[in-house]
Amino acid sequence: MRSILASCVIPLSLLGLIACGSNKGGDDGDGDSGTGKPDACVGLECQVVNCAAMGQPATSISGTVFAPNGTLPLYGITVYVPLSDPPPFSDTLACDRCETSLPGGAVAQATSGEDGTFRLENVPVGANIPLVITSGKWRRKITIPNVAQCVDAPLGAQDTRLPKNKAEGDIPKIAVTTGDADSLECLVRKLGIDDAEITNGTGTGRIHLYRGDGVSTITNGGAISSAVPFWDDVNNLKNYDIVFLSCEGSQQNNNSSLKTQGALDAMKAYADAGGRVFASHWHNIWVGGNFQNNNANLAPAVWKDIATWTSSDGNPGNPIIIDEVANPKGMSFATWMLNVMGSTVRGEIQLQTNTGRATSVTVDATKAEQWVRTRGTPPTPQMFQFTTPNEVVADQRCGKVVFSDMHVTGTSNVGMPYPASCPGGATNVTLTPQEKALAFMFFDIASCVGGIF
Repeated sequence: MRSILASCVIPLSLLGLIACGSNKGGDDGDGDSGTGKPDACVGLECQVVNCAAMGQPATSISGTVFAPNGTLPLYGITVYVPLSDPPPFSDTLACDRCETSLPGGAVAQATSGEDGTFRLENVPVGANIPLVITSGKWRRKITIPNVAQCVDAPLGAQDTRLPKNKAEGDIPKIAVTTGDADSLECLVRKLGIDDAEITNGTGTGRIHLYRGDGVSTITNGGAISSAVPFWDDVNNLKNYDIVFLSCEGSQQNNNSSLKTQGALDAMKAYADAGGRVFASHWHNIWVGGNFQNNNANLAPAVWKDIATWTSSDGNPGNPIIIDEVANPKGMSFATWMLNVMGSTVRGEIQLQTNTGRATSVTVDATKAEQWVRTRGTPPTPQMFQFTTPNEVVADQRCGKVVFSDMHVTGTSNVGMPYPASCPGGATNVTLTPQEKALAFMFFDIASCVGGIF
């Protein structure tokens, strides 16, 4: 977007109202509509004040973006003043590439840093200034009652956290399959999403639970339907923006958590169309195929060549290491983990009891980003990410897949209804170091697709 400030000098007496050039006609890209005169400002652009011309600091809005719980600061979240009201999101799965402009356009924009803070400068002044906080289909829109010119307008945590429920804003539609060895559904609660938004597949919440070999009932809605018919059909998967798969203790190919070739093909087709997949530990079957039972014929196309695996389920050692070289966000991830006290030593994640596993042996650096590795010799991947379709050039990819060997919340009590089934019970909202690491991925996976991998 062109700079309004370059063409508008505002006298203090006008209290921030801008009167730019009023020429009409086509824009030749140099900010003067091809006439040599300034373009006309539009809407909120006309309320931007050239504070520098008056020897004063820029008008700004600042704050810290938090997860819905209001306590965990988030990195890489876009904050902007929209030129017009952003339209509603569609629940139809679509390709979300980073080249797409911000919905509604932006008068001013910023991205939250490694401590979650942001600062928008040269923002409009006046009453009822809109602000949007967003990543992917996470979005909260607020109205700031008044922004005074040439000073900062600081916002509190209650205004700058992502939404807890539909009443507060937009939440991606997310499916979570439950497992008896991990319980990603419990991390969702710890991040502050209201229980009313976590339902079974027929409920009205934005987070739907499906039963792998984990918890099978939910206090808010009764029985949780089996994940098997859910992941067997790409049309079921396409009802969701993100699918989280909780570890089941094995690849579970011969029981109630059956994965068929049709299911593996459906999951790949879903990601290729723009879906997001997070696979915990033995859900490595979706990426590497059924190597646990030596069934080489059961494997996804393309993805099976991204990494190599072992069925021995080794110990990764402690701590594990954030890869600050292979991952372009690695340095920011490591700094963020220090800031949220997920790491006491930069680049290290101290695993809690029974959460460390090691099934991934190598990852192809030309096809995926390694986010976390073991500290052994040689090191092995603990967490990696790739974009899809992986077989096409990077600027044509639409989806993301994250694999993590480290468990998140630990073993749930499958005999109890959710959320009482969560480790530590329904009242436990304390995030462990590896839960903080996975929280980073929880919000990052929702973001637009760009870059090499």
